[in-house]
Amino acid sequence: MDIGAFFEKCWDDIRNWFDRFFSSPQPPVSPPTEKEQGLTFAPPTVRRVCVLIYDPKVPEEGGKRLTEIFNWSNPLGLITGYIADLQFTSFGYTQYEVIQQKVLDYLPVKQDGFQYTPASFVNCMRANSGFHSPDAVDYRIILSDPDLVQDINAGIIHEVWLFGPPYAGFYESRMVGPGAFFCNAPALDLPGFSRRFVVMGFNYERGVGEMLEAFGHRAEATLSRVFSDTSGAQNLWERFTRIEKDHPGQAEVGTVHFAPNSTRDYEWNNPTPVLSRCNNWYKYPDLSGDPREVTALEWGSGNIQKHHIWWLRHLPHYLGEANGKPHNWWLPIVDPNTIS
Repeated sequence: MDIGAFFEKCWDDIRNWFDRFFSSPQPPVSPPTEKEQGLTFAPPTVRRVCVLIYDPKVPEEGGKRLTEIFNWSNPLGLITGYIADLQFTSFGYTQYEVIQQKVLDYLPVKQDGFQYTPASFVNCMRANSGFHSPDAVDYRIILSDPDLVQDINAGIIHEVWLFGPPYAGFYESRMVGPGAFFCNAPALDLPGFSRRFVVMGFNYERGVGEMLEAFGHRAEATLSRVFSDTSGAQNLWERFTRIEKDHPGQAEVGTVHFAPNSTRDYEWNNPTPVLSRCNNWYKYPDLSGDPREVTALEWGSGNIQKHHIWWLRHLPHYLGEANGKPHNWWLPIVDPNTIS
């Protein structure tokens, strides 16, 4: 960290401490219940997942797996936390179920055919150098299992989740299948698939917060597609993402990287109060209501997981539709086959 960044972080810490003890922003508002809102929550949907965990044993390290050697997160714990957070943030709508899970004793093949051995990858990590470039993996190889193709086409499996170490080469999310579209990564239409599905790529060096960030970017790309045929006041996704910096006096919920009062990327700890209409999204499609003052205390004062939970929790989740757009925005996010 350079000296400028060090002092900037110190100043942020001081402002957060001052805000915590001496300011008195309005407390966060709890979302209204289904009964209070007079609307009907979208009923739960079960999304079945195939999980592939690239965590090979390394003979040169006494047979330990990569996660053990580097003391990285247990993928099983990450899966549990991620599923729970998405069920909570979607008001019970999104219920993921892992029905296939494989721990693989090799690392994935890159697009140019390169493949680390477990020992060579450990050497690169310890030296922090020598990593292969280009980094991208070959999704065609990963998704070539005939049984997997059959299960996806039959609707038995809805998503594929990949777990790997740093430099595994995964996109955070990538849509595959006929009519696939940009989903925070280039679309991939592979022969043999008759349905669209999303492949999530997770780094088990990181935590659930980063997994939610990957899902959040998937949501952003999907909702941009859903509202791509609208403009002006009809583009409610554009309205949802407004922040004070770009729309003075008109802040709403923001984006995955920008909270309502953020002035730069990833600034989730800004204590500066701004007026925001974020709480109106709890009663979508009724977006009337006065703005209220919010600060970083509203979304966890810089905690990545808390911010993303706060952000996702504002996505509309009710039954019904208007102008061809569902009132439940989670529907197209978790099932891209519902998008024309």
